[in-house]
Order: sequence, then structure tokens, then C-alpha cells
Amino acid sequence: MAAPKDPRPCSIADALALVGEKYSLLVLREVCLGNGRFDQLVRNIGAPRDVLAARLRRLVGAGILTKRVYNERPERFEYRPTQAGLELEPVLMTLKEWGDRHLRQGTDLPMVVEHVCGHELVPQVTCSACGAPVRHEDLTARPQAPGWTVAGPTAA
Repeated sequence: MAAPKDPRPCSIADALALVGEKYSLLVLREVCLGNGRFDQLVRNIGAPRDVLAARLRRLVGAGILTKRVYNERPERFEYRPTQAGLELEPVLMTLKEWGDRHLRQGTDLPMVVEHVCGHELVPQVTCSACGAPVRHEDLTARPQAPGWTVAGPTAA
């Protein structure tokens, strides 16, 4: 079956178009950890330098990272998260938790993140209205894009 000409309008797809490229979320991980210099990013991510430079340009252009000079001669830059970048940090923590639980079962974890309360962070998505944890069985999708239902496009 051929790919649809007009796939479902979706904010997840829009976000992945920006941060779903290989290494993009790892760049954000490192910058949120305070490692925003190019050589640190190369070392900690393992990305080819040209690919990393392209990801950084894209993330800066999208307003997820800022770039600032930290050395004039030679000119060197460091990257820091913007507010939009910081708002992706819970996504990173949730992905980390999922990986810890499903991919590293019974092994030593490569990193533990502590909350300000002193305990290990175990992120949990909750409803902002009632505070209840989000569970699949409690969700109902209501497509808002014209011509779309949960099952797909409506007949023309």
C-alpha cells in the first residue's frame, strides 16, 4: 500500500520532524546536563562532526537552543537550552525512565537523576485538571482536524 498523500495532522509528527532526527534528543540531553560546547557534544554523543553541526543549526533555528560565544580568539560557541528546550526535558526524563524499565532490566543504570527533594526522579504524567496519573484506558482521543476520525480520514 502506498503512503497516503496527506497523512493525519499531528503535533507528535510535527515535533518529531524537528527533534526526531538522529542525535537531536541526545544534543538536548547534553545541553540540559550543562555540556554545551561542541567538543563536549562530539565526545559525549559520538555523532559525526558534520551531522552534529547540522543538528545544532536546526535546533538553534527552531528556537530550542541558543548559541553564544564563549571564546573570541579563536571564536568558539556554546549552546544552551531556551525555554522551549527546557520544556522538552520532561520528555527526555520520561524516555530515560522507559529505557531504564524496558531496556536495562536487571542492569546497572548509566545515570540516575535526582529531584530537588533528594529522591531519584521517576517521572509520571498526570492530568493537570485532576492530578490523576495518565493511563491508556482513561484516555479518549477526539480528532479536531477537519476530515479526520480516530480511524483515519473520512470518505471524501
